Amino acid sequence: MKRHVIMVLTLLLLLAQACQTTEEITTDDSQDLSIDYEKITLDNGLDVIMHQDESDPIVAVAILIHAGSNREKPGRTGFAHFFEHMLFQRSENVGEGAFFKNIAEWGGTFNGGTWTDGTVYYEVVPKDALEKVLWMESDRMGFFINAVTKASLEGEKPVVQNEKRQNYDNRPYGNTSAVVNKALYPADHPYNWLTIGELEDLQNATLEDVKEFYEQYYGPNNATLVLTGDFDPENAKELITKYFGEIPSRGVDEPLDPMPVTLDSTIMIYHEDQFANLPELRMVWPTVENYHPDSWALSVLGQILSDGKRAPLYKEVVEKEELAPNARAYNSASELAGTFNIVVRANETSDLDSVKSSVFDAFANFEANGVDQKDLDRIKAGLETDFYNSISSVLGKAFQLAQYNEFAGTPDFVTTDINNIKAVTKEDVMRVFNKYIKDKPFVQTSFVPTGKLELAVSGGSPADIEEEQIVPNEQTAIVDQEPTDDYPRTESSFDRSVEPAFGSAPLLNPPVIWKTSLANGMGMYGIEANELPLVNFSIRILGGHIVESPDKAGLTNILTDLMMEGTATKTPEELEDAIGQLGANIRMYASDEYITISANCLSRNYEETLALVEEMITEPRWDADEFDRIKKAALTSIQQRNSNPNAIASMIMDMKLYGKDNIMGVPTSGTTSSVESITMDDLKQYYNTYFSPSVANFHIAGNVPEADAKNSIASLEENWKAKEVSLPDMTFPSAVESPEVYFVDIPNAKQSVIQIGRLTVDGNDEDYYPLTVANYRLGGGSSGRLFMILREEKSYTYGAYSYVSRRIQDSPWMASSSVKSNVTLEALETFKEVIGTYAETYTEEDLEKTKTALIKQNTRDYETLGSLTGILQTISTYDLPLDYIDQQQETLQAMTVEDVKSLVDEYMDLSNMVYVIVGDKATQFDRLQVEGIGSPVLLDKEGNEVMESM
Repeated sequence: MKRHVIMVLTLLLLLAQACQTTEEITTDDSQDLSIDYEKITLDNGLDVIMHQDESDPIVAVAILIHAGSNREKPGRTGFAHFFEHMLFQRSENVGEGAFFKNIAEWGGTFNGGTWTDGTVYYEVVPKDALEKVLWMESDRMGFFINAVTKASLEGEKPVVQNEKRQNYDNRPYGNTSAVVNKALYPADHPYNWLTIGELEDLQNATLEDVKEFYEQYYGPNNATLVLTGDFDPENAKELITKYFGEIPSRGVDEPLDPMPVTLDSTIMIYHEDQFANLPELRMVWPTVENYHPDSWALSVLGQILSDGKRAPLYKEVVEKEELAPNARAYNSASELAGTFNIVVRANETSDLDSVKSSVFDAFANFEANGVDQKDLDRIKAGLETDFYNSISSVLGKAFQLAQYNEFAGTPDFVTTDINNIKAVTKEDVMRVFNKYIKDKPFVQTSFVPTGKLELAVSGGSPADIEEEQIVPNEQTAIVDQEPTDDYPRTESSFDRSVEPAFGSAPLLNPPVIWKTSLANGMGMYGIEANELPLVNFSIRILGGHIVESPDKAGLTNILTDLMMEGTATKTPEELEDAIGQLGANIRMYASDEYITISANCLSRNYEETLALVEEMITEPRWDADEFDRIKKAALTSIQQRNSNPNAIASMIMDMKLYGKDNIMGVPTSGTTSSVESITMDDLKQYYNTYFSPSVANFHIAGNVPEADAKNSIASLEENWKAKEVSLPDMTFPSAVESPEVYFVDIPNAKQSVIQIGRLTVDGNDEDYYPLTVANYRLGGGSSGRLFMILREEKSYTYGAYSYVSRRIQDSPWMASSSVKSNVTLEALETFKEVIGTYAETYTEEDLEKTKTALIKQNTRDYETLGSLTGILQTISTYDLPLDYIDQQQETLQAMTVEDVKSLVDEYMDLSNMVYVIVGDKATQFDRLQVEGIGSPVLLDKEGNEVMESM
C-alpha cells in the first residue's frame, strides 16, 4: 500500500503487546496542532488508529475505503456510491436493514459517504455498543457478498436514483458539475463523471459488478479503521483483532498515480436551467492534485481573491459593478487532479458577459496591487480555531485521522498540512496565479433561466444534458424475492451469527449549568468545558420575524446582515480585520422568534471577541452603502428561493398553516415587494424598539471558568442599557377541521415534494416533549416507519421523516419527503396508511425501543460546544428548568402506550392536516385523488389559486 508509516503486528503480538509501537503526538494550546493517537497494522493490512477521549461516554468508528468513483469504469459510473448503499442492506450475519434499525435503537447515529477518491462508513454510539458496531462493520467488510441477491440489488437502484433526482436533477444548477467534468476531463479519466453516476449506468448494474467491486476494493488492506472516544485500549485491540483480523487481504491496495489534465483552449458551454431564476457563471482551471507542493498556495489564492472586503472579486464584481451579491473563488484538490474555481451567481438582470469581464478586471487589479499582508495574516490566524473546531467531536477526530492516514500516509500529516499553509508567502500566491490561472485556458459554463439565453456569455456550445423523461404511471419494477438465509457461509473462527451483548452501561455525567441575572435585565447561562482551548457564546434577543409587519417582512434579516458591517468606530473592512486577526467567527442572524448573535473563538481571544460583539450590538454603523448592497442581495436571494421546489413547498405550507395575512405565513426572508419597501429608518426603528438586554439572554460554553465569564460581561452589562419592550401577543389559526390539499406546478419536475403538517403546542407546553416521543417511531429517523416503508420497502424516495419543530408558540408537526414523480399518488397513499394506522398499531415494543434510544441518545447531547450552547439556548428561550433533560427522562420513563396513542390521536389526525405537493402538473395533478384526503387545489408559486381553463 501507499502508507509512508506502516507497522505490522501479528495477533500474538497484538494480544501480548510484546512489540507494540505507539505513535503519540500531544496537543498544545497554540503551537502543536495535532491529535494524539496509537496506530497498529494487522497482518491483513488493515490500518487501525485509536484516539482515546473520555470526555463523553461515546465512541466513533470510521472505516475509510480507498476507493471512490475514480475506481469505476465508463459505462458503470456511480457504482462506488451505489455499492455504499448496498452495504447498508444485509450481510451474512447481520439482518436486512439492521444498520437503519439497530444503530438508532442503540442511541447512536450513522451514515456513509462516497466521493471521487474514497468511501467512508461511520457510527457514533454510546460506549456500551462498541462491540456490536465492530461486529456489524466487520461483517460487511468480510462477510457480505454471499448475502447479496437480485432483489436487494434491484430494490436499492431506485433509492439511489431518487438521491440523484433530489440532489442534482430537481434543483437549480444541479447539473453544472457534471457539465464541467465532462468538458475538463477526457472520457476515460476517472473524474469525467460525477460520483452519483448516470441513471442508465445505475440501472444496468449487475450482481457480477457488485462482486467484482467488492473483491477488488473492499479488502482490509485497502482501508483504515479509526476508533475514537471513551474505550479501554487493550480491550478495543482485542475486539478489533477478533472481528477484523481473520478477514483475508484481497484485491487492489495500490493508489492511483496523479492524473492532472491540461486544456489546449478555453471551452465555453451554456444551458437554460428550468429551475434557475438567476444567471450563474462558472470558470474552472485545471490545477494540481492534493498535497502537491503548489496546492497550499492555490488554496490561499482562492481566499485572497474572494474573501473579505479587500478581495479583488468583491471589489470589482460586487462593489464596483454591482453585478452579483457575492463571488466565490476556491481551489479543489483531489487525489488525482485539482481545479481552481470561480463561481458568480449574478443578479437577475446581469448578463454574464459583463460578469466575465469584471472577473478579468479583478485579476488585473490583483496583479497590479498584489497580496495584502493583512489578508494573508487573517487567513493564517484562523487556522488554529478551524483545527480545534474540526476535532471538537469524536467523529471529527476520526475523520481527520482516517483521511490523513489513507491519503497522506500518516495520521500526523495534519501538522505538515497546517504548517504548509502557514509557510505560504505573498510571492507563492502570485507565482501560482501566474502559473495556473493567468492567460490559461479554462472551462466556462453559463447557466441561465429558461428563456433568457441572452444573459449567457456570447459564443460557446449548448450543454449535453440528458433529461429524464417522466412517464405517467410508470413505477420501478421490484423483484419479488424475499430475503433468504440459503447461501454459502464464509468460514470464521467463531460463530458470527451471534450478536454480541452490550458492554457495561455508560455513566452519563451531565455538565454543571450555572445561571445568573445581570443588572440590565439580561439572563446569563454557562457551562465550563475544558477539553479544547475554545469558547462558544451567543446572545439571543426575543423578537425577530414575528414582530415584523407583513409589508416589511425580511426586515430583521437585513438588519442583522447590516449590523455585521462595521460599527460606529470601525468601517466594515476594519471590523472584518479585527475579527479575522483573532481567528474568530461571529454571526448575526434572524429567526422566526428571535435574533441571535453567536461567536466562536480561541479561549485566549475570548474577551477581545466579546468586546467586538459588544461594539456591534451597542454601536451599529448604519452604513448606507452596505444597506443598499445587502438589500439588493436579499432581493436576489428571493429570486432564487422562488425556484427551489423545497422552498416553495415550505412557503405554501406556512401560508396555509398561519394564514396569508399573518407574518408567520410570510417567509423570514420576505417577499420582493416587502424587501423593496424597507428603509434604513425601518431598521433603526426596530433596533430602537426591540434591541434590549431586557429580552435577551447570554450563553457561554467552553474553556472559561464561571467567575471569569461573569466578570467578562461587566462592560456589556453597563453599556447595553435596558428599555421597555412590548412583544406582540400573536394569535394563530386552529388546525383545519378537514384535510386541505394544495398542488404547485413545477413543469417537468423529476420529483414531487410532499409536506403534511399542522400546528400543535407551545415549545414549553407539557405535551411538547411527549409529542416528540410519540413521533419517534413514526418518522424520527432511519428506524422510523415512514423511512422504512417509503424508502426501504417501496423505494419511492431517498428519505422520509416526521418531526416537531420547537417554537415558543404553536410548534408545527410535519411529515415530508421528495419522491419520484411517477409515484406521487402512491406515496401520498402510503403516508396516509402509515400515519393513519400508527396509533392502532403502536405497541409496547415500540415504546420500549423509543425509551432505550432516547435515553441513550443523551450520551451524545453534551459532546460539542455547539451542543452545549444549544442546550443553554433551549433553556433560556423556552423558560425551562436547568435540569430539564433529567425531567424529560422522568417523563419518558413514565409514558405508556396509551399516552402515545392519545397524543397521536390528538395531534396526528389526518383530518386536521394540510397537504402540499410541489411537482409536475402535467403528469401528476389529475391522478391525485386519495380517499379521505380529497383532490388538490392548484396554486401558483405565490400561493394564489389557479383557475384551470376548460
